[in-house]
Amino acid sequence: MGIETHVFAWEEGAVAKDTADFFYPVSIIEKEIILEKAKEIKPDGIISIASDLAMLTVNYIADKLGLAGNSPECTEITTNKYKMRRAFLKAGILCPKFCSVKKEIEADLTKFKFPVIVKPTDRSGSRGVTKVDCIRDIQEAVDNAMSYSLAKEVIIEEYIVGDELSIETISFKGNHYFLASTDKETSGAPHFVETAHHQPSIFNKTKRKLLEDTTVRTLDALSIKNGASHTELKITPEGEIYIIETGARMGGDFIGSHLVELSSGYDFLKGVIEVSLGRFSNPVLSENDYSGVYYIVPDKCGKISKIINNCSKYGEIVKSEVNISENETIDTVKQSNDRKAYYIYQSNKKFKNSKVIEFIVSEHENTF
Repeated sequence: MGIETHVFAWEEGAVAKDTADFFYPVSIIEKEIILEKAKEIKPDGIISIASDLAMLTVNYIADKLGLAGNSPECTEITTNKYKMRRAFLKAGILCPKFCSVKKEIEADLTKFKFPVIVKPTDRSGSRGVTKVDCIRDIQEAVDNAMSYSLAKEVIIEEYIVGDELSIETISFKGNHYFLASTDKETSGAPHFVETAHHQPSIFNKTKRKLLEDTTVRTLDALSIKNGASHTELKITPEGEIYIIETGARMGGDFIGSHLVELSSGYDFLKGVIEVSLGRFSNPVLSENDYSGVYYIVPDKCGKISKIINNCSKYGEIVKSEVNISENETIDTVKQSNDRKAYYIYQSNKKFKNSKVIEFIVSEHENTF
């Protein structure tokens, strides 16, 4: 694209350090330091891909320098799940019953239908998320979620039974464009760590159109004007559509960075860059393939005696990675960062996970 890049990140683990034109070992939360440097650089655009935390800085700097982005009000709402839910209610958008907790639980939880989900208002990646089946266990879950929250605020919400999916969109000057629908698989209770994503969704075109229309109402309710968005929804057995939350950024877990382009042919990252530069073209979806990612989550913990990796035997697999070795110990997966292996596929049908990567685990004491 002929673009000069300036990247700000912690130096340890910075994947763009060696490819950026200029790299600055500065945390993404240091927005004033980054702003002062940006004033020197005079950028034409600023982006981050799939981090809610980074969007606070991205939109702050965009606002200060007159660049394309979302407003401070939008940023505040889309990075706080409690404020987001209040915006949904104001717009008449169906969402789970909820309350917030800052220091003590003040809401009358006897009016909630259990089970409930407890999570930080300002984190993602399943950090601090717990399903609670009865009121006597609520305080432990609140304390756990609070330990992850940067703002020290927790949201309690009723658990919605149904199929879980997301809608991937890109916006420019308040116009929203559908890119893909994504089905989600999780580890289930109590932490609901995401274990797989597949595009397109299994829902038929009629239902997808309703989901897309609901998503557009949601983006407008949150005042999202520019850039990528990832909206998570649930469809109950009765057909009701609940909005769970929206991130004003790409979906993580390779949804935005890989799956959208593999399933639709649309270069999502290029589109987000073009939005930031103010030269956006309407998306053209040219492919009609299936794509997905599987995360390998062992059904028990312990010492890994053997890793079996058959990825090279499948032409559908386009990318894979194993971040643990034999003789290392694997523990219970409680959040996304605990997952140690994955593979991404592209196919003319939904690819079945059939022992592509296996961990042979020997149980040990203090496993659980």
